[in-house]
Amino acid sequence: MENSKKVRHAAICPDCRGNGYIKAVLDEGREHVIIQCDTCDSEGELYVDESEIIESYINANNPTIIDKSKLN
Repeated sequence: MENSKKVRHAAICPDCRGNGYIKAVLDEGREHVIIQCDTCDSEGELYVDESEIIESYINANNPTIIDKSKLN
């Protein structure tokens, strides 16, 4: 039976660097505009369940193709 309580982890959004907005340049550098970050929905943080982190770690450490020459 799976635990109903999921652990969530937060990380700073790499696109807006935690601000929730991005400064964009239009018209070849003549006009500056501020837009909301779509990656984190203007929150500044990304939330990931612990199970997703563990799955990605397991997948990264278990290659799908085994090179038998490395086993000897």
